[in-house]
Amino acid sequence: MTMAPRVEAHLEKVGVSYELIKHPLSHNSHQSARAAHLPAEKLAKAIITHDGDRYCMCVIPANHRLLLSALDQHMRGHFRLASEEELQWLFDDCAQGAIPALGQVYGMHVIWDECFENMDDIYFEGGDHQHLVHLSRAAFMELMGRQEHRPISRPEDDLKDAQLH
Repeated sequence: MTMAPRVEAHLEKVGVSYELIKHPLSHNSHQSARAAHLPAEKLAKAIITHDGDRYCMCVIPANHRLLLSALDQHMRGHFRLASEEELQWLFDDCAQGAIPALGQVYGMHVIWDECFENMDDIYFEGGDHQHLVHLSRAAFMELMGRQEHRPISRPEDDLKDAQLH
């Protein structure tokens, strides 16, 4: 597999330009960025959360951590990370752990971190562990169209520094 069939169909339907980038096998977003020789902040990772009633995909840079408290406050809920079993069921056309950052393709509410507004190039998992989808900022914004954007994450380094003080 090179790209999840639903993601590929959506990209073709919307008609945005994209590039499929092949890289050596990886098992998480940090490894994918490293394998593709990309800065981790340009790789959009998808984190799936659930509050008991609804799923929400949070799209944040690979070098960031999701702030569940910010999500809870904004969505007026108490969100937790989805389990591996839930992820396999929700993303049945993807390899385990290679979730594309297009939750709308899977009927899911999406909130993306506003830091992507200033990036010229954005990448995300294609649905396997050896391909990334590369988009321009304009293409990413077109795909995210009506999806919400908010400050929902912080760089991991900022959080480590805060824990030291």
